[in-house]
Amino acid sequence: MKLIPLLLLVGMLAVSGWAEELKPEPYSPELVKKAEAGDAKAQSNLGRSYYVGDGVTQDYKEAVKWYTKSAEQGDAKAQSNLGVCYEKGTGVDKDEKEAVKWFTKSAEQGDATAQYNLGVCYATREGVGKNEKEAVKWFTKSAELGDATAQYALGVCYANGKGVGKNEREAVKWYTKSADQGFASAQSDLGVCYEKGTGVDKDEKEAVKWYTKAAGQGNANAQKNLGVCYHKGTGVDKDDKEAAKWLKQSAAQGLATAQYGLGLFYMAGTGVGKDEKEAVKWYTKAAGQGYATAQNNLGWCYANGKGVEKDEKEAVKWLTKSAEQGNSFGQNALGVCYRDGTGAAKDEREAVKWFTKSAEQWDANAQYNLGACYANGQGMGKDEKEAVKWLTKSAEQGNELAKKALEKIKSH
Repeated sequence: MKLIPLLLLVGMLAVSGWAEELKPEPYSPELVKKAEAGDAKAQSNLGRSYYVGDGVTQDYKEAVKWYTKSAEQGDAKAQSNLGVCYEKGTGVDKDEKEAVKWFTKSAEQGDATAQYNLGVCYATREGVGKNEKEAVKWFTKSAELGDATAQYALGVCYANGKGVGKNEREAVKWYTKSADQGFASAQSDLGVCYEKGTGVDKDEKEAVKWYTKAAGQGNANAQKNLGVCYHKGTGVDKDDKEAAKWLKQSAAQGLATAQYGLGLFYMAGTGVGKDEKEAVKWYTKAAGQGYATAQNNLGWCYANGKGVEKDEKEAVKWLTKSAEQGNSFGQNALGVCYRDGTGAAKDEREAVKWFTKSAEQWDANAQYNLGACYANGQGMGKDEKEAVKWLTKSAEQGNELAKKALEKIKSH
């Protein structure tokens, strides 16, 4: 199982919620009086009370009313919170341009949450033209004020070269600042950096440390990566039961790679009791999300009646999905189905098509199958030169059938 790549910027961004004062004044008759008298800070705090239902029945429309009164007087927290309301359509019709307007007013006054949220807008084209450099500008301002979410976002920008030159060490710097504040996504990605030696000296024990912190907070990617570490003995003593424990937690959250990995564990009885039906269950979940390797494995299960009733047509269905995504194993298996007429009408030309796609990805079995097609004239005219070419490639990878086929051709 491979580690996930660093998250793409737009995929992880979300506008954060209301900007909280360190000690906001709670709801009280006195607070209402001050707000009604025009005190901007009291209006902001009264809006917060209605937004979260603190001391009063939750009422988003009433929250927007008081945030607006305060924001129009220039209160930065109210402006930031009002922007969130417009962005989410909470207590008011959703209006991304209006959200950007209020985020900008607040951000220009130095509110870290608004700066982060404004960065998100520029990164995702919400209410403003997409401008990754402008996004980085506002993430930086917020990050420098200590906002953990912005620090993580800025790290992602540097990791992926979004709006700024790619700089893996700078990414690690901001991930670390965010991770030290307990931000789970940053902890997870920082673990990846330490495991791979990306932007920092490789340190597998340090990777496990950060995966563990993030996994403990429920981060699905970290849970999966931690499971892989326990399975491989990477930075920690090998422990397949512990690996299965973390894979289960990640898989239950819907992470396709973890679901696939858990399927492998159940199929082999690794860290869990062997259970082919349970393996098929998890392969199916991952395959349904478009995970090509799981689709291939699920096709294999249907083809061989492993954990499910044998169904060759269903096998071809899943192998096709996998093959069309470029999975070399699925492509070879699909070629076999067309060559033999298993689960699909026999079609040697279609078989050659899929064997070729797989063989070009250096799948040794596909190279052998393609070589055999050329040698026997299946799906095309016989071509001994082309047959030798592909059989040699397969034999060089250790395929014994290819070695024997080559010997047979040479003996003629």
